[in-house]
Amino acid sequence: MDRDDRVETLSEAECLRLLGTVPLGRVVYTEHALPAVLPVAFRVAADGRLVLALRTGTRVARALDGTVAAFQVDDFDRAGRCGWSVLVHGRAEVVRDAGQRDALRSGGLRPWVPEPGPEYVAISLELVSGRRILPEPTQPAPVLPGRRTG
Repeated sequence: MDRDDRVETLSEAECLRLLGTVPLGRVVYTEHALPAVLPVAFRVAADGRLVLALRTGTRVARALDGTVAAFQVDDFDRAGRCGWSVLVHGRAEVVRDAGQRDALRSGGLRPWVPEPGPEYVAISLELVSGRRILPEPTQPAPVLPGRRTG
């Protein structure tokens, strides 16, 4: 099978569904004029934005606020050499509304390193793309958390 036959472009709807299947992603932003990448806990909020949970007082929230950022999540099977990846681009803003922050905190969204914290940054979903690398035809299809079976 040609390698390109194993790469599937995902619809925006499938990308959004997959975003909800993993608890950790990577935010990509600019710090000191260089690209920076940080793993962060996140969730898709009811209003459709991605909300990142960060430690309070870190430079990350300040670096993100008012900028365009990228966010990437994935899941893969090492043995089967297959999996998926979703990439989002959008404007990032610190969540300043006390009611929204309280709702996020009471909903359990916490940074991986919880103290001090949390501080939240929301990213609008302006560009959403993704792809899936399918298993080799001779390999049984693994069941990944974001993959439908049957």
